[in-house]
Amino acid sequence: MTHHLYDGDLPDGLDLGPVVAIDTETMGLQVHRDRLCLAQLSAGDGVAHLVQFRPGHYDAPNLKRLLADPKVLKLFHFARFDLAAMGHWLQAWALPVYCTKVASKLVRTFTDRHGLKDLCKDLIGVELAKQQQSSDWGAPTLTEEQLKYAASDVLHLHRLKAVLDQMLEREGRTGLAEAAFAYLPARAYLDLLGYAEVDILDH
Repeated sequence: MTHHLYDGDLPDGLDLGPVVAIDTETMGLQVHRDRLCLAQLSAGDGVAHLVQFRPGHYDAPNLKRLLADPKVLKLFHFARFDLAAMGHWLQAWALPVYCTKVASKLVRTFTDRHGLKDLCKDLIGVELAKQQQSSDWGAPTLTEEQLKYAASDVLHLHRLKAVLDQMLEREGRTGLAEAAFAYLPARAYLDLLGYAEVDILDH
């Protein structure tokens, strides 16, 4: 496992291929209150690229260009939160997207365990350490343990996608998954508007 840390944006000329795994770390789970501190990206090659954001500095033109590129699939676990965090703090929306959590809920109906740690263990035999999950991501200098934790959240998503794609096809739910993925940016935007606890499709 290798990771590279950048200040404020991805470097010029970095090509992460047609499918990019992405995750974020924030100060908490309230998107409007808790600032975006880190974005992690990987091409699925065992290398993680980490972008650290300083308070009030969210220009990141290279990252925003990647997020908006229609030829690059953005691969998340629990995309709903990451999309909202990046939409609010970066003023950028990722399209198109794929979410391993949504895919898991569509095909792994025999369990209610759809967290990233569960998927990695059950589908690809990888044990993830989660000790740094609640650490201070807003610290000016992140520890090596934090960086390794952040990197681990994107290094396995490509392999998970491959397994979940097979399961989606087997169960005849590929088209349903694609429709759900297409709705995710709108769902995240509704969260930002205050509809997080409201199902707008209810009677």
